[in-house]
Amino acid sequence: MKPERLNAFSDGVIAILITIMVLELRVPHGAEPADLVPLIPVFLSYILSFTYIAIYWNNHHHLMHASAAVDGLTLWSNIHLLFWLSLIPFATGWMGQNNFARVPTAVYGLALLMPAIAYFLLQRAIIRLHGRQTVLAHALGRDVKGKASLVLYAIGMVTALFAPWVAGGFYAVVALMWVVPDRRIERAMKRNS
Repeated sequence: MKPERLNAFSDGVIAILITIMVLELRVPHGAEPADLVPLIPVFLSYILSFTYIAIYWNNHHHLMHASAAVDGLTLWSNIHLLFWLSLIPFATGWMGQNNFARVPTAVYGLALLMPAIAYFLLQRAIIRLHGRQTVLAHALGRDVKGKASLVLYAIGMVTALFAPWVAGGFYAVVALMWVVPDRRIERAMKRNS
């Protein structure tokens, strides 16, 4: 089957996730700039999570653009990814509302690690369907950046248990690594055209 329906469903779920996250930003009970100060951790966690969901949306778009078809394994792999992405608003809210406390920050790291694993599995499902000699398989290559992300998330989760703000730094570094969409697929598609 064609990937268009999968794309439309994924886009809808991602739009809902962003909406849920923004609803966590509560209006302060006061009109002074000082009334915004307690919201800083919530806003910082929102920015980081919004960035992550945008990164997944961007890279998912590139991945699906390079896919001529999807099968059952691809559909379930995509649902698996969306499940883990759907937990990011919860982890974001918990971490932000608790001023980047140790356990919520570690759980946030888990909420970032699991979609990364799910995205890796989605890539593998698509490569299995299309073959190892396809443009997509060659574009992804060894996926050093993807594997490094997994390691940094894991380090961040452990670090969160004794230095949560440092863990937040690890999570931000991974986001910065991916802010520019994965151009490997885009370049490979252009070369192949």
